[in-house]
This record gives sequence, C-alpha cells and structure tokens, in this order.
Amino acid sequence: MQKKWILKEQVEAEKIEELATTVGISKPLAGLLLQRGIKDSESARKFFRPDLQQLYDPFLMTDMDKAVARLERAIVERENVLIYGDYDVDGTTAVAMMYVFLKSKCRNVFYYVPDRYTEGYGISYKGIDYAVETGCTLIIALDCGIKAVKKVEYAAERGIELIICDHHEPGDELPQAAAVLDPKRADCNYPFNELSGCGVGFKLIQAYATKHKIPFYQIKPFLDLVVVSIASDIVPIVDENRILAYFGLRQLNTNPRVGLRAVMLKSGITPPPLRGKDGMPIDVSIEESKTTGDPEFHPVKIGDIVFKIGPRINAAGRMDLGRYSVDLLVERNMAKAEEMACKIETDNTDRKTHDQNITNEALAVIDGSEELKRRKSTVLYNPEWHKGVIGIVASRLIDFYYRPTVICTKSNGLITGSARSIPGFNLYEAIEKCQDLLESFGGHTYAAGLTLKEENLEAFISKFESVVDSMMTSDIMVPRIDVDEELLLSDVTPKFFKCLEMFEPFGPGNMAPVFACRNLFDTGASQVVGQTREHLKLIVNDGTVGRPFSAIAFKQSEHFDAIHNGQKFDMCFSLEINSFRGKETLQLKSYDIKMAGEWEREQQEESAGRS
Repeated sequence: MQKKWILKEQVEAEKIEELATTVGISKPLAGLLLQRGIKDSESARKFFRPDLQQLYDPFLMTDMDKAVARLERAIVERENVLIYGDYDVDGTTAVAMMYVFLKSKCRNVFYYVPDRYTEGYGISYKGIDYAVETGCTLIIALDCGIKAVKKVEYAAERGIELIICDHHEPGDELPQAAAVLDPKRADCNYPFNELSGCGVGFKLIQAYATKHKIPFYQIKPFLDLVVVSIASDIVPIVDENRILAYFGLRQLNTNPRVGLRAVMLKSGITPPPLRGKDGMPIDVSIEESKTTGDPEFHPVKIGDIVFKIGPRINAAGRMDLGRYSVDLLVERNMAKAEEMACKIETDNTDRKTHDQNITNEALAVIDGSEELKRRKSTVLYNPEWHKGVIGIVASRLIDFYYRPTVICTKSNGLITGSARSIPGFNLYEAIEKCQDLLESFGGHTYAAGLTLKEENLEAFISKFESVVDSMMTSDIMVPRIDVDEELLLSDVTPKFFKCLEMFEPFGPGNMAPVFACRNLFDTGASQVVGQTREHLKLIVNDGTVGRPFSAIAFKQSEHFDAIHNGQKFDMCFSLEINSFRGKETLQLKSYDIKMAGEWEREQQEESAGRS
C-alpha cells in the first residue's frame, strides 16, 4: 500500500539553537521538544521529570464533592456497595482498583462485570437486579454510565443510588445519579479531560484520601492498574496521563500486584523480584527500581502493555466473562493468580484463532465483490461471527482496505457492530449522522460501537457510505506517515538515544518520534528473512558514519532487489533496542522505504499543488 510521508512543520533554527543550548541537548532533540510545545528549560524539566505533585486537585472535577460525600455516607452507615465496570481492560482494572481500595472500609463490597453477550456494554438491568439481591444501596459505576439515564432511574426505583465515574462523551441528558464524574461534561472545568475510566476512578480515590488525610504513598501502588488502563484504552499520554503513566510504569517495573505479575509471566515478560506482604504492591523508590537483580529483566514499556498485557486481560471479556480478569487482578496469592492467568491465556489463544478466521472470511467477502472494493467504507455482517473479536477484525481490515470499517454480528436479537476509523476521520460523528437507523451507539473519534435492528442494516450500510463519502477528503484516503525530523546517521549516537528514552512514555499525543534518512545504501550484508520471506534485515550506511547500522523492515521485502543491486533509498523509521542472545544493539525500525529521489519528487508536487 502506497504511503505518503508528511514532514512535520519544522521549527525555526534560532529557536532550536536556543533551546538546545539552554537544556544541554542536541539540536534534533531540541526540535522534538519544540514540536511538543516545550519551549523553555522549566517546561523541559517538567516533561523529563514528571512529578506527582503536578497532579490536579481532584475536587476541581464537577460533582467530586458529592461523590466523596456519598461514599463517606456509605462507609459510615455500613451500606453494601457494588463496584460495577465494563468488561474491557479499562473497566476491569478500574473495578479491581476500587474494590481493593474499599473492601477494608465498607461492611460488604461486591463487584460486577456485565456479560458482553447477554447484557452488552454499560450498566445493565441485570446488574442492577444483582445489586438488589445483594442488598447494595450504592453502585459505583466505572468506565460506563454517562448515558445510562433510564438505568439510573430503574435503580432509583429500587432504592439504589449511583456514583458514575466515566470518561466517554455525555449525551444530551445526564443521569440523575448521586454524582456524575466525567471530565467531558460540558459544565466540568477540570483542567484535563482525557483521563481513562480507571483514571477517573483513581481521582475519586485520591479525593477521598485527600479529605481523610490518607498519605498518597498508600494509594500510589494503584498506578500499576491505571497505566494498564491508559495504554490499553489508547488515551493521550500527555498532561496528567503522562504523570500517571510514568509512575504507573515505575510500579509495574518495581512491584506490580500479583495478578499483573502472573499476566506478565504468561506474556513472556520477566517481572521484577516479588516485594510486599501477601503479594500486594508497595511503594518503591526510584533507586530501588534501577536494580532488580535479574539480568533477564527488561523494563515494561507502553508497547508491552498494548500488545502483551492488555490483550490478555481483555481476552476474558471477549471470550468468556470479564469478571475473571477482575478475579485475577484482586488476587493476593501468587499460585492462585498463576492458575487464573492460565485460564486467561487459553481465552487469549482462542481469541487469536477467531480473530484470524473471521479476518480471512471478511477479506474473502470484500475481495469477491468489485462493488465492495470501490466503497469509501466497509460494513460487513455475519450473524455467526464472534462478538468478542469483531473490533479487532475491524482494525485488521483497515490494514488491507484503508477506510472506516464496521464489522457486525448478531447478539440478543439485534445486530451489534464494532467500528474503527483511520487517522483524520471522525468516526463518531459519521455514526451520529446515522443515529435514526440505530438503537444505540457510543464511542470515540476512532472507535465506536452500535446496535441496530436487522431490517435497518441495508439502509445503514447505504447511509453510512454516503456520510463517509461526504466527509472524506483525498488527503485522508491515503495512509500517511508523519515524520518528525530528518536525520543523518551520524546524529544517532548512544547519548542521543539515551536522551530520547527520556521522552517516554510514548503514546497518543507523544508518539515515539519517526525520523527519515535520505540516500541510504546497502553495505552488502542485507537479506530477506522470515518464514514467508517477507521481511528485510538491512545493514545500512549513509556515508556519515564509520560503523553501519542494522535495520529491520517488516513486510517490505519487495524492495530487496533494488537495494541489493546498489540503488540508494530513503527510509522513515523509529529507533529501538534489539535484544538477541543476551546482546543489545541499537537498530532502525523501518516504517516505509522509498527509492532515492521519490520522496523529494512527492514533496515538490505537494508544494506545487499548495501554491
């Protein structure tokens, strides 16, 4: 698939020079800071050294005082409390966090995670009925509830109040709950509105702790769950999320709770030495975090959560019951946690099988229809497809057909769909314009869910295609790679990479920098690798360094003949450490390759088109 490289607007050389001198870093690194809005030494200090003191006062969030007061009353009056959360990673981590925090404070505290297949997303009538059965008079809803107007009324009729902790977009009417915590509320002036659902729950815990003078170090260990939610829910890792993620990663890398430790082991990650009483995490200093005593230990990063830890926690809710993930995350016994992790690993294996099979079936449907190939959107329906993986399948199809995609199946008498978008296209807005054909919908700019009656499916497919066509521009339709800076290989020194690591944690809003290097050439040792010979292992130089660099280019073997025959080429890439047989080397991870001169011609054509 042809990709367009877009070099980000470069900062003035004088500003780069000034910041580089002030902060004591190279010019390319100074340019990266300026692109991120960091213009002076003080903002650079805060960026490189996140501080928990920079967290916002939780009482700045609308209804936080009401939420804390209602929670206090529940504790004082010894009410039974139900912790309710969604079945994905954000919801299950939030439920586990709140349950562990409250179980020593409330007389009886229970947790409930809805069944994806019989109840669907969000607060369910069945969940409220469970609260009635267990004598609960307060439900704390996490990562859901902002649109549950009728469900909250149903609960109130049964003598149950709710504290809602959500981060999704509100509807026109807010539920009449005891408190509604959501930084996206129109009347909420909280300084940061991109918290995860677990993050909103943490702010409630922080508020309660602040009022009751509970030292912050006692709630700090919950940040291992918060960072897992931040990474898995793909929220921007900027501002307050950057602080929470930074210290959450530190917790994961020093003393994660046993449930996460068990998941790490199953995903091939070597966890740090076990600390803490009964497997519960404790606060660990930065000095201790630097030495684990295990030569096989490699620090967990955001990518490890996204691709290894998160999918396993998610698998229980996709293939079985999300409650099983909460059971694991609140477990204190390591042996029991490892048993539970084995069950979730089986779920994850099943998820992969369904994912691959349905993806292949969906691709066959599109490939067999010229009409489907020509469309600006993809909407496919098969009542037999597994509801737990249709969101993943939607994402995978975008790799083949680059356009907004909705994959649908049948559930509880309705068609349920999971939608994914491409950069620059507001999926939520497009679905909203089709709401007259839907029973329900919700989500974000790039991911959403919906339900509709079967008789409305064809009308929805037609209208969605029309809406997408009207909203789509030619720029959005071509996959793009945003290039932060051009480099010479001589710029890539060990000191440069060490400083670049201080830009972490990477994620939306602070993505790992993508660099471009021109006129690279093969030193003669490059080769095609992989079982299907689709990857390139390159040894390259640009003439500015004495020692060549290794590079890996996944699924780019079509360039091998030209490169091997001596043709110079340009590459856009990120930098990473490759660990092999105990040896670590810095390598370039290629995102795309163009033959020398091709990118320059595209830039000239783009410039001519703008003028």
